[in-house]
Amino acid sequence: MRKVLFYVPLLAFLALALFLLSGLFSDPRERESASLNKALPNFALADLMQPNTIWTPEKLKGEVFLLNVWGTWCPTCNAELGYLSELRQQGVKIVGLYYELPRDPAFDPPFDLAVLQQEVQQKLQQQGDPYQFNMLDLTRSVSLDLGVSGAPETFIVDADGIVRAHHIGDINPAVWRSKLAPLYQQWSSQ
Repeated sequence: MRKVLFYVPLLAFLALALFLLSGLFSDPRERESASLNKALPNFALADLMQPNTIWTPEKLKGEVFLLNVWGTWCPTCNAELGYLSELRQQGVKIVGLYYELPRDPAFDPPFDLAVLQQEVQQKLQQQGDPYQFNMLDLTRSVSLDLGVSGAPETFIVDADGIVRAHHIGDINPAVWRSKLAPLYQQWSSQ
């Protein structure tokens, strides 16, 4: 019996080591989204540039679109704006979900919508504006409901408001051609 108890810590260590080793070689961008094949979460978000306009999942139904989670603070988001603008010129509908970073009241100034609007406008003028419109997810509740872990992340949403694909990271020509374009075309043709 003592010999068996002697091996228990060793077996536990080996099991933990194998678990951690498997995570070391996994690609975090390839994780399966919990929101796939489900309807967009229920929300009522203000338009970033026209706060009196409120967007809901019902208002977004009718055609396939990319839902792009982004922020001006995100260098990768800024890098993909140019290519996303090219996609918009090709007829791809792109809706922005602006992901506002949490603020620390001890260090950050209070939220100012006018300042954010100016930053967004300036960034989109510099890099290109791919968006039909931007929704402001100030509390990050919709982003959390979608399972967003950061920015940029992009979802393909079908005409019925069902999330059909999820991509973590930037959209560039290679990603669009190999991964997202076939899915976008598949759902657009239905």
